[in-house]
Amino acid sequence: MSNTQETLHHAHGGDLDAIQRKYQIPKEEIKDFSGNINPLGFPKSAELALANNLHLISTYPDKQYTALREAISTYTNANKDHIVVGNGSTELISTFIQTVAAKNSIVLGPAYSEYEREITLLGGGFAYFPLEEKNDFQLDIDHLIASLTKEIGMLVICNPNNPTGTAISTMDLERILTHCKAIGASVLVDETYIEFADNINEICAIPLVESFDNLFVIRGTSKFFAAPGIRLGYGVSSNKEFLHHLQSNQDPWSVNSLAAFVGEHIFSDFDFHKETQTLVSTERQKALDILSTWNNIKAYPSSANFILLKLLTDKTTSAAIFEHLIQKKLLIRNAASFTFLDETYLRFCILAPEDNANLLMALKEIVE
Repeated sequence: MSNTQETLHHAHGGDLDAIQRKYQIPKEEIKDFSGNINPLGFPKSAELALANNLHLISTYPDKQYTALREAISTYTNANKDHIVVGNGSTELISTFIQTVAAKNSIVLGPAYSEYEREITLLGGGFAYFPLEEKNDFQLDIDHLIASLTKEIGMLVICNPNNPTGTAISTMDLERILTHCKAIGASVLVDETYIEFADNINEICAIPLVESFDNLFVIRGTSKFFAAPGIRLGYGVSSNKEFLHHLQSNQDPWSVNSLAAFVGEHIFSDFDFHKETQTLVSTERQKALDILSTWNNIKAYPSSANFILLKLLTDKTTSAAIFEHLIQKKLLIRNAASFTFLDETYLRFCILAPEDNANLLMALKEIVE
């Protein structure tokens, strides 16, 4: 594999600029199934409100982000005083890991590479706890708890998990948190994709924040609200010492005025929330039903807006499929770069019905 190909395959999904440079395909013509972004795009109500308030660019945001935190509180039912905001969920992940400064951490894997990166940058030790393919990547709770010894200072969970789409129930999260509290470990739960789940109330960790001060829940707006450009993330924790430390170590005005204003609007656009959840749920199930009839691919059930696939044939690889589909201006994620996965795995996200149908038709031509 060339250096350029390796870089592309290890990059985050949705890097259309890199794809455009390598393949000389205008990025506007590419159907991006790799970035996991809401196919409905940015909420129109917020877009209109933003267009009418661009004068805010000349103002500083409220240092306390009071209105923004109130909007998030209403949206999540979290205590406003337990909410912090940041320059994307990535900043909050980084700041949380810096604040905990655990000597040893466990990350459920396969996983988003940013967790590993931040832990490593701080010189911490970490190990991946495997979500195993033989269990369809569902978590073995007993095995995990046995692995969480007193030497472990932090546990990182993405729920639903990227790239597997599997989710842990709130009940099981409570069991994990109880054990982590007993051994003095902090827990980071990244809920970037939870709003796409059919059963959000059964897997959400935010209700547990009041009872567990070793828990920090993080969400962003890049995926569900199709707003990666505003760089707005938020977190929920009841640990006063941690919240103070987090806010003290953040750059002033980490969230800009326009992002704060947008946040005050997107969380109350309930029609957009419902339309997104209906579209993703319907199209996800449709795709899973179709894929279940194929012989050479296994599709794993998903609670997110993407589906992980495993090739059951040796006549092609995920890299070869990536190359074939990009020539058709269809961009999927070669999942071989994720820990524990290999060249038999690929991932695609849910887009508009016509786009999903076109992708599945093109994929079927290759593998079936």
